[in-house]
Amino acid sequence: MTAPTRRHLLGTAVAATLTASFALPGQAQDLPQIEFLYSPFADYAPFFVAEELGYFDDFGVDVQLAPKANTAETIQLLASGNIEAGAATWGASLFNALDRGATVAIIATMARIPDTVPSPSPFMVSQQAWDEGIQSVEDLRGKRVGIPGPGGFGIYSVAKALETGGLTLDDIEAVYLPPPATAAAFANGALEAGWSIEPFAKQLENEGLGKRLVEDHIFGTELGFIAFNQDYVAENEDTVVAFMAGYIKAARLLDNGGWDDDEVVAIVAEYTGTDPDFLRGIPYTVRSEDGGIDMASVREQEEFFRAEGDLSYEGEADIEAVYRTDLLERANAQVAENP
Repeated sequence: MTAPTRRHLLGTAVAATLTASFALPGQAQDLPQIEFLYSPFADYAPFFVAEELGYFDDFGVDVQLAPKANTAETIQLLASGNIEAGAATWGASLFNALDRGATVAIIATMARIPDTVPSPSPFMVSQQAWDEGIQSVEDLRGKRVGIPGPGGFGIYSVAKALETGGLTLDDIEAVYLPPPATAAAFANGALEAGWSIEPFAKQLENEGLGKRLVEDHIFGTELGFIAFNQDYVAENEDTVVAFMAGYIKAARLLDNGGWDDDEVVAIVAEYTGTDPDFLRGIPYTVRSEDGGIDMASVREQEEFFRAEGDLSYEGEADIEAVYRTDLLERANAQVAENP
């Protein structure tokens, strides 16, 4: 089986291979183009599926999927006009950028944590720590907990997990490291617990390195969003709508049983560098049917980062000023005409 951590080795070569093997001939060169920045994770599956099943082409846009090195670069590249579109997670840097007037337009949700278990983003305890008696959140006081970094969804998720046991971030020793590194840290005893996300959570379980400790702490939380450069949107509204229509159609396919389709799983497996059988056994993030963002969830995250002292402004960031629900509504109308 291909190890899930291979996803970080994927890049332009994978995208080129997929374009050659899946693309619909003779269509794309005459269509308006969008370059979309993505991470090779299953959360981005709707974009992979829309591209390879021809949904983007069907709605009239040629999409070039470009892998990114890290999630932090997306907003900077969009704001500077170096990329037309991409997806990112909610976090302190994004809220601060919006307050400063970053030139991005937010169009739709990209991923949301489902209201069910197993969770695609569980809070996990190492098997070694479990065997030594750390079997509840309360037992983690003073212990080392892995977090992807400050100011992002990972630390928000960990804080919510700790709340279930009456703890705060001040009660633990935060160790910042990326999810792929958690396996080694659990194995060598460097961490007692940590944030995780699929497919790394399943990898930890399969290798006997970790156990799910908390899974109901972030039900319904907005995880990521789709954004465009504002100037690009102003000049290419129809193209943006076409892109979003392809995305919505693919997202609905996935959220309504698409993961049971071997062709769909094969597409996602190629983009993520993950074995298809492995993909069939993990829980996934979801989206609202129409792609709309649950703003209450976003505001809750904003308040968390304010309490942490990570925000440089008072009051609420004016997200509504850049949230283009009008384009999302047009995209939904196009999908209704071409389901």
